[in-house]
Amino acid sequence: MSGIVITPYSEDWPELFHLVREELLTVFAPVNVSIEHVGSTSVPGLAAKPVIDALLGAGSLADIESRIEPLNRLGYTYVSKYEQSLPMRRYFVKAPATSPRIHLHAVEHGSRFWQDHVTFRDLLRKDPGLRSRYQSLKLHLACQHAHDKSAYTAAKAPFIQAALATATGTGNAA
Repeated sequence: MSGIVITPYSEDWPELFHLVREELLTVFAPVNVSIEHVGSTSVPGLAAKPVIDALLGAGSLADIESRIEPLNRLGYTYVSKYEQSLPMRRYFVKAPATSPRIHLHAVEHGSRFWQDHVTFRDLLRKDPGLRSRYQSLKLHLACQHAHDKSAYTAAKAPFIQAALATATGTGNAA
């Protein structure tokens, strides 16, 4: 099993996302979709696993499912096994040989999944203290869970939920 590797922020990540976004727009045309760069590679200055996370919002899951085959032809592998735990998301992975992996999270635009990912990204972009604390946590957890990506992800969840709860004033984000 491969280990978790956190790398310093790369100025290349936004441009790589731009290329991914353009590719996805061609697949979904003429369906109206929104595509956002989320995850740690979307936050300038934040160390991250070298994975470009693209969040695609469509009007319905049917709009997304109708594009599985065209996405597959472009190298995006549809990973259905996570639908049991996240039934509102359709997940795809593209692993080019010469650039970072791409994780495509396709959901209904405006859904809770959409809102939480965009809100957390925006919080990290505007709050250097939050970004620094999150980076420290990620580096610590990458060592603690070096060969267990699920445990690494689960261990970040309380931090993310607390940030979202503070931002939304709910005191409770899921």
